[in-house]
Amino acid sequence: MLDGAKLEMAMPSPQQPWWRRWFGRRSERSAEQFLIRKGHRILTRNWTCPVGEIDLVTRQGESLVFVEVRSTSRKDAESAKLSVDQVKQERLTRLASAFMKRYRVQNVLARFDVVVLAWPSGATEPIIEHFENAFPALGTSSMFS
Repeated sequence: MLDGAKLEMAMPSPQQPWWRRWFGRRSERSAEQFLIRKGHRILTRNWTCPVGEIDLVTRQGESLVFVEVRSTSRKDAESAKLSVDQVKQERLTRLASAFMKRYRVQNVLARFDVVVLAWPSGATEPIIEHFENAFPALGTSSMFS
């Protein structure tokens, strides 16, 4: 399917302050390592198209997984969880559809996972929550599981 395919990667957004880009990259790297330990194989990071960006696309077993990474510097990650609202879910669905069309992915189970990282003050490692199959594809056909 996507093995050996060259996948595009995004450049950091120049509109965000440097510390926010650093924090986001740090969180995405931690989420990536967490997912690798859980048996995911990273296919691409920060894939972009005109609709937006997918943080991570992985493969776990036979499933294609579109991963949204959210992070906070607080101990309580509730606001980060809630930020993946219906509007964000619809955008992620459109992004996943664009990804699958771009790479001609067909007849593959796909799902959306959300990884939330909380970095309390002074912590060297984050508190990680992983929500597998966090939400259904919104506004599309049955190409997703």
